[in-house]
Amino acid sequence: MTTRWERIARDTVGEGYATTYAERFRAMAARGQDIHGEATFVTGLRAAPARVLDAGCGTGRIAVRLDELGYDVVGVDVDASMLHVARAEAPGLDWRLGDLAALDLDETFDLVLVAGNTIPLLEPGTLTAACARLAAHVDPGGHLVCGFGLDAAHLPGDCPPTPLAEVEAAMSAAGLAAVDRFGTWAGDGFVDEGGYVVTVHTRSAR
Repeated sequence: MTTRWERIARDTVGEGYATTYAERFRAMAARGQDIHGEATFVTGLRAAPARVLDAGCGTGRIAVRLDELGYDVVGVDVDASMLHVARAEAPGLDWRLGDLAALDLDETFDLVLVAGNTIPLLEPGTLTAACARLAAHVDPGGHLVCGFGLDAAHLPGDCPPTPLAEVEAAMSAAGLAAVDRFGTWAGDGFVDEGGYVVTVHTRSAR
């Protein structure tokens, strides 16, 4: 079955989209642009060598950077072609194929990171299940961090926005408590009508 993500990626980038995405970020880095905002954000919440699950890791850009910074990282993605690029880039890292709505790694992490518009790119009707499975992989006292666009300008192709209220409700149902909310990975304040959000939730330490 073709996922929402795969269809949108092919429609917007074309076949071979996984390699194209990786090359795009390499070109940005070569121009001196900072492509590590998400990893830097993680360092402000948890110091290395914390265990981090990069959920929806794509071609591995963030996981590779976190590994360089001394974190113990596992990357998981539903798209085998993206993982193929990640494995070629960093064959020594732990890459796993998995659907976030049914994820069961039988382990937990200090921090679970969900970047790259993974939340709105979930399959229709799976938000509640995905949040529950993500929460199940967070250590007591750990964090779940999600970054995603809230409007068409911050989403790829024809991906429909996922209302923030629906995400917060799904997080709450999964037993997670909201800690903070930002408008960028740089930590800028969130504006209610803002087009991008970074949410931080925690799992009770009880």
